[in-house]
Amino acid sequence: MAGFSSQGQAFNQTRQAYLATALSVADTHWTRLRGLLGLKSSDFRNGCGLWIVPCHGVHTLGMGFPIDVVYLDDSMKVIHIQPDLQPWRFAPIRTQAASVLELPCRTAAETRTAVGDKIEIRIGEITIEEKTIEATTTGEKAIEAIPIQETTIQETTIEKDGRVPLS
Repeated sequence: MAGFSSQGQAFNQTRQAYLATALSVADTHWTRLRGLLGLKSSDFRNGCGLWIVPCHGVHTLGMGFPIDVVYLDDSMKVIHIQPDLQPWRFAPIRTQAASVLELPCRTAAETRTAVGDKIEIRIGEITIEEKTIEATTTGEKAIEAIPIQETTIQETTIEKDGRVPLS
């Protein structure tokens, strides 16, 4: 991976602070498996982040730098924070987690992010306040996004029940 691809932002609504202004999404088997592997610490600097969905826990095997790990439940509330997860380590598994944010080391402390904080994820024009992962009739997974303001979705397929399938 030559650099870090930004698709959105992560904002702590409780603290009124951005956790990531260059957020990438790992929402397929391959992107979740790859995660941050192949990145240098200079590629994953302040402002960067990776939202892994679905996810209950992560590891830093093969990585060369520490990260902060923020676990989110299905209502996008912080349920656990693993600060300063060093390379070649396993973070705890949190079965109640629906997704995980991987952030540059010290981001959680610098933004005063705490358990119970509400996180907003914005991917392009879509704002996600809560999410559910469900199997569609074709077996694919989908994130159900609840926009907090009127938005226009361009070049996006929307299922009859209103869900947007993951690519």
